[in-house]
Amino acid sequence: MATKRLSDGSSLANSFKLSRGATSAAKPNAPTIGTATKTGITTATVAYTAATLGAAATSFSITSSPGGGSGTLTQSGSGTINVTGLSGNTNYTFTVKATNANGDSNASSASNQITTDAQTFDLLVVAGGGTGGGNFYGAGGGAGGLLGFSSQALTPSSTYTVTVGAGSSGSQGSSGSDSQFGTLTLVKGGGGGGNGGSGGNGGSGGGGSGGASGGIATSGQGNNGGDMAGATGAASGGGAGNAGSAGNNSSTAPGHGLGTFSAYGSATSSGENVGGTYYFAGGGGAQSSNGGNGGGGGGNRTGTNSQKATGMVNTGGGGGGMGDNNYYFGGSGIVILRTLGSYTANATTGSPSRAESGGYTYYKWTGNGSITI
Repeated sequence: MATKRLSDGSSLANSFKLSRGATSAAKPNAPTIGTATKTGITTATVAYTAATLGAAATSFSITSSPGGGSGTLTQSGSGTINVTGLSGNTNYTFTVKATNANGDSNASSASNQITTDAQTFDLLVVAGGGTGGGNFYGAGGGAGGLLGFSSQALTPSSTYTVTVGAGSSGSQGSSGSDSQFGTLTLVKGGGGGGNGGSGGNGGSGGGGSGGASGGIATSGQGNNGGDMAGATGAASGGGAGNAGSAGNNSSTAPGHGLGTFSAYGSATSSGENVGGTYYFAGGGGAQSSNGGNGGGGGGNRTGTNSQKATGMVNTGGGGGGMGDNNYYFGGSGIVILRTLGSYTANATTGSPSRAESGGYTYYKWTGNGSITI
């Protein structure tokens, strides 16, 4: 004689035994799927209803389609399961199973389809700064071009190369090196003019010297170098926030290039970015022909004859100009990627540092590398 079954597929005899308190070796019946709801880039919730007949469950688990997402709820009745491990901007459906000591139920039918939020990325990229000028009236070098935490559309599972531009290390007036993220290029800072020379062009322009003009900046990446109207003295290089100021012959007021960027605080008159780590400042111009007294390198305080005038590493600042035959190099650049929430890249090279702060995950490169999203 065929076994009689209830509408949910459970055995009538098994249901009768359970109702009389008999011990069962049966697995639970399949739960009924409820509504799936996205809750973020990598998370969702899925409701379910436990079967009212058959063996009792002790827990319920979710499986996503496509795979990767999962969640478990340890209880015997209906509820809502939190799902983690999803990918951004992806369509998902879900099924739920019930479990007891005898095993898993059949899977429920599939849920409604959801689309998770897109994983959005912001970039901060700074190129290398230019060398300051020397040879009597040395103008300051320009800061490297700056892209400040601009939203970028990055493709999941794609690999993006990272190039951190070096600060200039050549002769006076030479430029730094470009920084890149994928196909996005930030232009090196222009070198500062020396002994009557004009500043170089770049992400930010180098300052002019002895009546010469400052260099021209790349649109959207920096500011022009300062012009020097008089016959003596030199102007500072352009910063990422403001154009370089004109130099003069005063031993207490060298030219400077402000490097303001709101995410890291405001700049002082010497180009130092208060309260932050990255400076984007142009180097200061020299004041006189007797040596010393050049403005500080980008990101440093106002220069004197005893202060270092080379741009600081990983600031993109320009080198300070000097009023003798010396010249000072630009600072190297930096590349920072940030995204909302806790995020781990599929792969990286170049040993970037990873940190979570203020609701963001940051990857920071101070040398060349790559990231696979």
